[in-house]
Amino acid sequence: MATNWAGNITFSAEPHTPESVPELQELVRSSEHVRVLGSGHSFNRIADTTGTLVSVANLPRVVTVGEETVTVSAGLRYGEVTAALQAEGRALHNLGSLPHISVAGACSTGTHGSGDANGTLASAVSGITFVNADGELVTLTRDDPDFAGSVVSLGALGVTVSLELDTRPSFQISQVVYDGLPVDRLGSDFEEVFASAYSVSAFTDWVDPDVMIWRKLRAGTPYEPSWLGARVADGARHPIKSMPADFATQQGGVPGPWNERLPHFRLEFTPSNGEELQSEYFVPRAVAAQAFEELKALGDRMAPVIQISEVRTIAADDLWLSPSQGRDTVALHFTWIRDEEAVRPVVEAIEEVLLPLGARPHWGKVFTVDAATLRECYPKVPEFIALAAKYDPAGKFRNDYLDTCLP
Repeated sequence: MATNWAGNITFSAEPHTPESVPELQELVRSSEHVRVLGSGHSFNRIADTTGTLVSVANLPRVVTVGEETVTVSAGLRYGEVTAALQAEGRALHNLGSLPHISVAGACSTGTHGSGDANGTLASAVSGITFVNADGELVTLTRDDPDFAGSVVSLGALGVTVSLELDTRPSFQISQVVYDGLPVDRLGSDFEEVFASAYSVSAFTDWVDPDVMIWRKLRAGTPYEPSWLGARVADGARHPIKSMPADFATQQGGVPGPWNERLPHFRLEFTPSNGEELQSEYFVPRAVAAQAFEELKALGDRMAPVIQISEVRTIAADDLWLSPSQGRDTVALHFTWIRDEEAVRPVVEAIEEVLLPLGARPHWGKVFTVDAATLRECYPKVPEFIALAAKYDPAGKFRNDYLDTCLP
């Protein structure tokens, strides 16, 4: 049977791979239950179903570059879309750490990149076309009242076949890595650290007193060899210090196209073998320093199961189930060893300290939050449930995950 990328989920059905939109429409129309599988980079059962599991990866490949937007087929990976955009002198505003993830899958789960002024990947979506429960095509744009609930949709409205994304002129980025930022300065100098580049990532295990900082600067921006107690790395780095940096994008301040610097990893390489689990929580920017203190206090508890944690910032948006809906946000990401029994109690301990700070869990990663708490975390959940019922009144696109998280 098919598994997700990490190998911790074995899907209950083999995926169907329609090769045309009409074939997909007929498959949806004739199925009792349908779920969509993207690139398999989710770590829970969000995509699973005992009914019809669909992959849109084999739909006709579309990358239509306009003056200010690009229309793409849903199954394409970001790395494929961004290369086509760069060839036309255009760019997206933000990218995730992996260029291997599918565009529709990433947007539908609220996946993000980094940057004080940069919204999630989904915030670039200006139009979406999906197959609804009746097998009909529905297109929504930003001027439609349903649009804000349709982009980060968890697959609950239908099967996305294409997206229109905002673009901007291509730009160059220089990536500079620093070793040895004192961990306390993440909180005391939070604003300076995360405003210091177009995109910033901080890597820590919450025990080591030193933090590694990846600054993705607009090309031509000067940078200091020593900064806030840290120093420019003397060679290429992987986010996990013990791992070789072969798969990482170019560092050392060498300018390059946005699509070859904003991701942490290169498209032509698989960054790891999937031997991991991931969790992520999003807290309001105003409580970042307090969240860091809580996590440092849990450092010894995390130590046996953590590989690395990454801290990033995201600008607010208005998408209903977005992790940064209505507020500027700090993302706290955790890469664990692949041992669910050992990881789960640590995840529960993190939730115990972060939920009172307003944390929202990532929809596609490992969490233990129940439905009642999710309604508190994501204030637009009631409106979203009503929207899903509008487009899917019989629950064709529901599964155990949605029944548990959004009943």
